[in-house]
Amino acid sequence: MSEVERESMEFDVVIVGAGPAGLSAAIRLKQLDADLSVVVLEKGSEVGAHILSGAVLDPSGLDALIPDWRDKDAPITVPVRKDEFWMLREGGRVRIPNVIMPPLMNNHGNYIVSMGNVCRWMARQAEDAGVEIFPGMSCSELVRRGDGSVAGVVAGEFGRGPDGSPGDGYEPGMELRGKYVFLAEGVRGSLSKQVIAEYGLDDRGDTPKFGIGMKEIWEIDPERHEEGKAIHTMGWPLNGNAGGGGFIYQLDGNQAYVGFVVHLNYRNPHLFPYMEFQRFKHHGMVAGLLEGGKRVAYGARAVAEGGWQSIPRVAFPGGALLGCSAGLVNVPRIKGNHNAMRSGIHAAEAAFEAIGEGRSGDTLTAYETALKSGPVAKDLKRVRNVKPLWSRFGTAASLTLGGFDMWVANLTGWNPLGTLRHGKSDAEATEPASKHRPIEYPKPDGKLSFDRLTNVSFSFTNHAESQPAHLTLKDPAVPVEVDHNVYAGPSQRYCPAGVYEFVGDGPDVRFQINFQNCVHCKTCDIKDPAQNIVWTTPQGGDGPNYPNM
Repeated sequence: MSEVERESMEFDVVIVGAGPAGLSAAIRLKQLDADLSVVVLEKGSEVGAHILSGAVLDPSGLDALIPDWRDKDAPITVPVRKDEFWMLREGGRVRIPNVIMPPLMNNHGNYIVSMGNVCRWMARQAEDAGVEIFPGMSCSELVRRGDGSVAGVVAGEFGRGPDGSPGDGYEPGMELRGKYVFLAEGVRGSLSKQVIAEYGLDDRGDTPKFGIGMKEIWEIDPERHEEGKAIHTMGWPLNGNAGGGGFIYQLDGNQAYVGFVVHLNYRNPHLFPYMEFQRFKHHGMVAGLLEGGKRVAYGARAVAEGGWQSIPRVAFPGGALLGCSAGLVNVPRIKGNHNAMRSGIHAAEAAFEAIGEGRSGDTLTAYETALKSGPVAKDLKRVRNVKPLWSRFGTAASLTLGGFDMWVANLTGWNPLGTLRHGKSDAEATEPASKHRPIEYPKPDGKLSFDRLTNVSFSFTNHAESQPAHLTLKDPAVPVEVDHNVYAGPSQRYCPAGVYEFVGDGPDVRFQINFQNCVHCKTCDIKDPAQNIVWTTPQGGDGPNYPNM
């Protein structure tokens, strides 16, 4: 516990993160007992400011939480009307027939949405039920009980100088304490990472795996717009260099979400995920849709891809991991919001039962059981071998063997391939530059493709420069000695916001961190070969300000 003296507030449940998981937990708690005191703390400047998702929403989680959501003006109004899968070549494409895809891949009944706007709507439902929601409140550390269990969080600390010492306008923040603390921070949240390590929550699971997802919002020519059309692609431009693929979702208002995901277990340190995304937009199929249009927003975030075998234990003394903090994304479906909502529901029900029995600060084993035996487990078990197959053998194997495994699991509930393991971490997968050739990327044309710093301005990111850098190094010598000299500086490329660069030449080269650019994707914390970069939360309200992501 920090030695700084702080005021404290007591709640029944403290929730960190106003995403679909945290808000679902808050709403469900109030549905179960309107007298429970529930607070949600959000580091973004407003609810939705840090939410980035594809997104085609499977409404099953929302159906379970708010069955009458269709009557409550939810911003979920564009059903998927056309669903296409394509294998791209540089000069062409081949459509993958929908009929050969397992039924779980069908998007019938799903909706193209802005998850930022969905979360804003969910926040209004929560507040109407009596939940207190505080945006702009980063949670910088955990509060403990005498027995070591998590008792709360420190939130709202402002005014530390670049060296970390309190400045003239320093505000120490408050301790928000609860009988239980839910961590719904999203992928690789700093507090979630801390409790996973401290309590060994991942000691029984497989290696966590991740991707980097990048997304732009485009206003396109009305004559080319097809509201409700969802396209997914594989193949070019990545080919054999990495796993991943693109997506194009057309919503209302002549807008399209254009995105690209690169699996972070790629070997070649010269690979540049952001430029792969920019190159993708020059494929004839994509360019034909976007030409004459206008890019209006950009963002990026890491994607949890480990699936079923990588889920850690989700309950710990005094709290629980929810949503992407637990890694609940269905990789082949590219969907996790429905599972995030389910996790919030399960955690709320377990906490409600425990509080009703007069308990607090213990481990919510009922949540662990519900998550790993209910609808989330059913959703993730059926697809658990697609990612390991893709990682080991490439796209063709994931389509054939993975498709076969999903088909059988969909029909019988049994995976004939058992449970394959992921192997190396994404950081360990990176190989020395000497084993690979550099990759030449075309210069962005400023019409379909854009340089990275220009695009970052469309994420509306802002960080006060007077605060400590929230990206730190375990050893300041490692970036030059290892990252630069052995791996040719992949941090300059895997970051989708241009945070890292090497300045100077030869013996004078030095590593520079431009933390003001950070869009909080946390790729650096995942992919750095030496695991030397640590992402922590900056002061509240800083970071991207996504409008409709």
